[in-house]
Amino acid sequence: MTHARDNFIAWLRNAHSMEEQAITMLTAQARRIENYPDLKAKILSHLEETRAHAETLKVLLDRFSGGASTLKGMAAKLAATAQGVGGMLTSDEVIKSTVATYAFEHTEIATYKVLIAAADELGEEEMKAELERILAEEVAMSQWLELHLDEITRIFLMRDERDLLAKR
Repeated sequence: MTHARDNFIAWLRNAHSMEEQAITMLTAQARRIENYPDLKAKILSHLEETRAHAETLKVLLDRFSGGASTLKGMAAKLAATAQGVGGMLTSDEVIKSTVATYAFEHTEIATYKVLIAAADELGEEEMKAELERILAEEVAMSQWLELHLDEITRIFLMRDERDLLAKR
């Protein structure tokens, strides 16, 4: 079980870094959204969930292994910041950032499914329950984006056609 435990710890660290990256990405996205109030509200709501996810993972890591990797966390934040800056330069920023968020949610979903399977294999029922709770919130965000991507796209196209500020 040593290898399984080591893998689980590494995956927990990666998930914590992933959530730190998501915090940076969602913060930048929420700050820039101006003309899509439903999207902005959902992003802000999920940002709070994401902060809680990062904190939960930090607690789990501290309990299970001795802490999160600050180097990976900083690298993830830098990557998210670069992605946000790149989006500012496009005329369809809201579409690109929404698509990126949708794709990122699916990465998070897959990551949590792996962690849940590993926690189950290790007999870590309390951790498994926490990870399942986080997974449910990631799935809910992904489903919300899926349901609203059509609407966001149509609003963007309408605003762009009328020369209104559509990009954000």
